[in-house]
Amino acid sequence: MPIEQLKDIVDYGVIGLLFFLSFITFAYAIERVLFYRAVRLEDYKHKLALELDLSKRLATIASIGSNAPYIGLLGTVLAIILTFYIIGDQQDTIDPGEIMKHLALALKATAAGLVVAIPATVLYNALLTRVDTLMVKWEILQDEK
Repeated sequence: MPIEQLKDIVDYGVIGLLFFLSFITFAYAIERVLFYRAVRLEDYKHKLALELDLSKRLATIASIGSNAPYIGLLGTVLAIILTFYIIGDQQDTIDPGEIMKHLALALKATAAGLVVAIPATVLYNALLTRVDTLMVKWEILQDEK
């Protein structure tokens, strides 16, 4: 397999995985927001049952937020390794502009990882705040009974 094809597979594979993780993050976040709007606190008799339902899928969002930069970094490292291989293989014919272009494109995976991680972390924190608010409202409801 030619090295350029391998480089494309690494680039598209990492970017594709990050896009998929971004989709999962937003799908879970939307599902959680809709659940939080519809939850009826008075239906829960036990605090832990409520907490289980409220915190469902939050760990996935947090994991995506914390690991997306590492996935992007892995893509960057692999692309740089492949770029160095190309430089070594074509050292007599490659020009410096081509080297810079390959290295610049390698950094796009790290940028994509950050683009996924930042919203995932913000969404996780916002959802966690909503969970805390609903838990406090449930406790107030229990005290009023």
